[in-house]
Amino acid sequence: MCYYNSLKLPAKKEITLKGKKKTIPATDLTVQSGFAYTSWPIIIENNAGEWEPELAHWEFIPWFIKNLGELQESRKKYNTLNATAEKLFESKLYKAAAKARRCLVLSTGFFEWRHYQRPEDKKPIAYPYYIHSANEKENLLFMAGIWQPWTDQLSGEMVHSFAIVTTEANGLMENIHNTKKRMPTILPTALAEEWISPIKENRVQEIAAYQAEAGTLRAHSIAKDFNRGIFNPLEEVEYTFLPPL
Repeated sequence: MCYYNSLKLPAKKEITLKGKKKTIPATDLTVQSGFAYTSWPIIIENNAGEWEPELAHWEFIPWFIKNLGELQESRKKYNTLNATAEKLFESKLYKAAAKARRCLVLSTGFFEWRHYQRPEDKKPIAYPYYIHSANEKENLLFMAGIWQPWTDQLSGEMVHSFAIVTTEANGLMENIHNTKKRMPTILPTALAEEWISPIKENRVQEIAAYQAEAGTLRAHSIAKDFNRGIFNPLEEVEYTFLPPL
């Protein structure tokens, strides 16, 4: 699943989608956990049919949650950071958003754990990997997402919330996320444009299940404490006993 994400843009970034060019600001989100329940940059289509970037709450908040207290209690039972592509239209929680409120979640890399058991280990140990674009000149990834407007009925606070759509792992990710074998649905530009446009349900399902070609991504092992301090996501930490990907 995709619970840790990264977005590092040292300067303003121009993005062209659906014939419109817009700029998103420089961003330095080296590592962020979805379990921090905070904001993340996404792209949605507005009421005028144009795309626009915004900060949204990473956690799809159901319409039946009335206030922050209820939301905090719901987190003890389940999380809505990710939405399974194959079940989007089976889920009462996600169905309406999958039909009408789809977004793009911006990323320059994400994190997953590879489980490996050495003879001396009693059980498999998890080793983190950083996965990013193989294209050094264009490192921005578009992850498919769904979003939901929500209002806290006690405070009146209004937010847009979202979940990242995940699909079956491609060849590269099968070797990294080798327990659940999932990955975020990462879309090339043409599919990203289609995803945030009005399309039929069967096409939504097809795009949601899209697997990025293994050659479009690169991955390397990183320090196990990557989320606790200064971290360079491009710096590889070699665990010599790990088999190659």
